[in-house]
Amino acid sequence: MALRISFASSPALRSSPPPSSSLCLNPAFKWANRRATGVAASGLSKGAAGRGGRAMVVRSSILETAAPVVGQVTDVNKDTFWPLVKAAGSKIVVLDMFTQWCGPCKVIAPKFQELSEKHLDVVFLKLDCNQENKPLAKELGIRVVPTFKILKDSKIIKEVTGAKLDDLIAAIETVKSN
Repeated sequence: MALRISFASSPALRSSPPPSSSLCLNPAFKWANRRATGVAASGLSKGAAGRGGRAMVVRSSILETAAPVVGQVTDVNKDTFWPLVKAAGSKIVVLDMFTQWCGPCKVIAPKFQELSEKHLDVVFLKLDCNQENKPLAKELGIRVVPTFKILKDSKIIKEVTGAKLDDLIAAIETVKSN
């Protein structure tokens, strides 16, 4: 995603020469950003240059910086789930698939957080199975909430359905011992 920021400069600054290039945090995208966003060779958009303002393109993407975090639960969506799972490599990944309206999901959520703080060699993720994430939920084969999927090497190897903490702990321990 590109973020465009325009600054209106003071009259004194308008006489200074425009910057020679736009600011782009990822040089590989510098020229593509200019073409896609209409940034002129001077680094200013046509509108910003006409108003005497400055424009810069800042490139940011969760997908470019995806890294699994241990010791906490990380929210994921249809766009961030697989990159995080792949980045986890051979680490065990536990996914909590929940909905906002689910009572048992709300009850087990703090316990799931405690598990993430206890098992520092495991990546804990949670996916809100709302309308936006429905394609991923279907792909993962969810039937009830909460459902916990345990993955290793980007493959689902265990599943626990329902808010059954003891079953989830046993499943994690089983996968860790293999």
